[in-house]
Amino acid sequence: MKPNLKLALPAAAVLAAAGYLVWQQLDNRHTLPDGLIQANGRLEGDHLSVAGKTPGRIAALLVKEGDAVKAGQPLAQLEDVQLKAKADQVAQTVAALEAQLTAARTALGVLEKEVPLGVTSNEAQLARARASVTKAQAAEVQARRDAARMKELLARGSVERHKSELAELGATAAAADTEAARSAQLQAEQALAQARLGHDKVKAKAAEIGALEAQLAQAKAGLREIQSVVDDLTLKAPAAGVVSSKVRDVGEVVAAGSPVFDVVDLDHLYLKVYVPENQIGKLRLGLPARIYTDAFPNTAFNATLRTIASRAEFTPKEVQTPDERVKLVYAVKLYLDQNPERKLTPGIPADAVIRWQDGVAWQAPRW
Repeated sequence: MKPNLKLALPAAAVLAAAGYLVWQQLDNRHTLPDGLIQANGRLEGDHLSVAGKTPGRIAALLVKEGDAVKAGQPLAQLEDVQLKAKADQVAQTVAALEAQLTAARTALGVLEKEVPLGVTSNEAQLARARASVTKAQAAEVQARRDAARMKELLARGSVERHKSELAELGATAAAADTEAARSAQLQAEQALAQARLGHDKVKAKAAEIGALEAQLAQAKAGLREIQSVVDDLTLKAPAAGVVSSKVRDVGEVVAAGSPVFDVVDLDHLYLKVYVPENQIGKLRLGLPARIYTDAFPNTAFNATLRTIASRAEFTPKEVQTPDERVKLVYAVKLYLDQNPERKLTPGIPADAVIRWQDGVAWQAPRW
């Protein structure tokens, strides 16, 4: 019995079409709509070396590999016995200078209260006293001349005796005025000398205070410098992260800048993924992405595309791509916008969806 070819051909076409639809549906289960690209990789982080500014011997290691650390947390301690002893010595010098400065300032206050400082006014007073002496001397000379003339006239009988006596008394009074003026001048000279002496004492005490202040400032600067070096002997975490490796051990002598620990920064994690060559042209810096992890299956972490490799490379063995025919890929780094509570750590496998076309709804990756 011969088969009916007219019936067999349409049936075969129907089966082929049905098979194509099934295959297309199965294939669509593993692809995202146009505008989204999926990739996978492992979370990584920026590595920070923990090193000292000065050479020294490691006295203690305070953390171990794998420990989570906070920014500023002490990680290692270099020997600081000698520097601390020197710092204590300088601190004692600072304390002594502060005590001397306090005493000198107190003494200056006493001098300013007890010693007359009016040098200018005393000089003016002395000038007035000298002028008074000159005037008194001139008056005395004139009075003596008048007394001598009256005495001569009295001898001739030209004047009465009481007039000669009055002239003599005038000369005596003028001499007394001259003596009083000289005494006032002497007092003014003594007051000026005392004022100048007090002024010199105040100047000397002020100069002493200035010298002590300079010494104290220098000593404090030296103390700050030594304390800074002592502080630098405590190696601290530059950022919050995880200690990825220990480079040195206790007892080793390290040079300045020689790393002791390697810390991965948890605030700057990124997912390094590989995008096939035939899709890399769709990507550009600044595109948004979402990262999904098995550890937090219900949470999508926002990320931003910040790095695109300039050269293609062969697909790494540890990365599986959906299209086995693609052999060349480009490395892309997706930096997390935030790491809430620093729950994500380096080494966690993750999937990513990159949106290269605006307006496309986000979807979870399909593998």
